Amino acid sequence: IDVSKPEDPQVLGYLKITGYSDYLHPYDENHVIGIGKETRGGDEHFSWYQGIKISLFDVSDVENPVEEAKIEIGDRGTDSYALYDHKAFLFNKEKKLLVIPVMLAEIDESQYNGDIPDNTYGNHVWQGAYVLNIDSNEISLRGKITHIENQSEVENYWGYYGKYSVKRSLFMDDYLYTISDGKIKANNLETVEEINSVDLPYEENRIYYAY
Repeated sequence: IDVSKPEDPQVLGYLKITGYSDYLHPYDENHVIGIGKETRGGDEHFSWYQGIKISLFDVSDVENPVEEAKIEIGDRGTDSYALYDHKAFLFNKEKKLLVIPVMLAEIDESQYNGDIPDNTYGNHVWQGAYVLNIDSNEISLRGKITHIENQSEVENYWGYYGKYSVKRSLFMDDYLYTISDGKIKANNLETVEEINSVDLPYEENRIYYAY
């Protein structure tokens, strides 16, 4: 969108693809990162959202943007703090690094005979940080980090309740740090191998609302 004339903005180009982006972040002067949800089914007016979709758009030709690379994470019900709070999004172009917290939902296909309906939710099976490689041609998984020792506990999470839900990430030198209310964990930035962790003092104080 050309906003050189604020009183008369003009659409220069657009790209029609499945899914949508909740957040757009510049990669460089010719590329934009989009993070949101994939979609499936429906028609031109409606689709069922699915898992998280991260795309890299080439916008060097503003009249004809191109989805250069993408990765999909999980099934319907998968979510991320980064979709609502962009401080949860960590990106560094030089290190080819992209990190987001993920609540992973997966569908147990053994429970279905035949096709699985597009509106089927997966079960929460994992929460932590997805560490991704990103460059101008590809987005791929570098590794995953979790603070939750017993992943069966995730089944009881709705949203992100739980003191070991990873909320933030940052890096210093060759170390990647992930942060939850109850822990800080350090991992090798390249291999994602765990180095050490420290527990934080935290008193869980949930508030429940009656509807």
